[in-house]
Amino acid sequence: MEETLKQRPSDCLKIVLFGPESTGKTTLAKQLAAHFETQWVPEFMRAYLEKKWDDHQEKITRVDLLPIAKGQIASENELAVNAKKVLFCDTNLLEIEVYSKYYNDGFCPSEISEANKINTYDFYFLTGIDVPWEFDKLRDRPDDRENMFRIFEHHLIDYNLPYMIIKGSKHNRFERAIKQINKLLKNK
Repeated sequence: MEETLKQRPSDCLKIVLFGPESTGKTTLAKQLAAHFETQWVPEFMRAYLEKKWDDHQEKITRVDLLPIAKGQIASENELAVNAKKVLFCDTNLLEIEVYSKYYNDGFCPSEISEANKINTYDFYFLTGIDVPWEFDKLRDRPDDRENMFRIFEHHLIDYNLPYMIIKGSKHNRFERAIKQINKLLKNK
C-alpha cells in the first residue's frame, strides 16, 4: 500500500462520522471533540474542493481523488499525535471511496480501496438523513439522500465495520454518541 495513505500507529480510539452530505457530521464531530477535550479531523475534501473552486476549476476529476485521500490521512496522522483518548474523524477514506464510486460509475483508485482494507477505525457513526438538507456550493444531491444513505450503510456492512445509525435532534445525536464512546473507552 502507498505509504501516504497509511495510518500511523496511535493509542487513541478513532471514531468516524460517516454518511451523506448535509447530515450533521461536522457539527457532531466538533461537539464530541469539545466534550472529550480532544482533536477532530476536518473533512479534507471540502477544503480541497473549495480551494479548487475558488481558482475557478469547479469540476472534480479522477485526478483529484488521490490528493484528497492523501490529504485526509495526513491530517488524521498529524492530529492523532495530540488527541486525548479519542480522535474524531469528519469522514475518512471510506467516504472518499463511496463518493468516488457514486460519481465515477463505480470507479475508485485501487490505492484508496486497498488503504480501506488496511487502515482501521474503532467505530463509525452513520449519520441519518432526518435533518434538513442545507445548501452550500459543494452539495448537489438533496433529492437522493435515501439512496446515498443506503450506499453508505452497505459499505459499512461490506467492510464488516462496527457502526451505529445516529439520528434525531442535535442533542439526541450528541447524547447517544457520548454513551457509545464511553462504552468504547471503558472496554479499551
